[in-house]
Amino acid sequence: MLKKGNKLYSILTGTCPKCHNESMYKDKNPYHLGQIFEMNERCSHCNTKYKIEPSFFYGAMYVSYAVGIAFAVAAFVISFLFIGTGLLTSFFAIIGTLIFFMPVIIRLSRNIWINFFISYDKNAVKKYNTEKLS
Repeated sequence: MLKKGNKLYSILTGTCPKCHNESMYKDKNPYHLGQIFEMNERCSHCNTKYKIEPSFFYGAMYVSYAVGIAFAVAAFVISFLFIGTGLLTSFFAIIGTLIFFMPVIIRLSRNIWINFFISYDKNAVKKYNTEKLS
């Protein structure tokens, strides 16, 4: 299921959307909050530029809303339907979930957003190395 060449692989691992060989982020751990937005400028394997244009990742805010809703619904279903808590407790479970998973939601949203625009190319590394040698 999670093999190179699959968009889901790039989205869940945070790797380059074009070659899937390197993390887009300087620090892979999203819970190092001081570096949550720190990204490499380019992929060192295929030379893909991550910030396609200035303010490119502002669009990830829209994706973030949808991902946040998915996390909130999951928290509600687990707390209210599976565990059987009351509505107020479920509300606090949703708030806690969104706060705890905020760094993950931010990174997932960026990963999803860039994968809308860049597709996997299994020959990207070869092409880049050939161009570099020319």
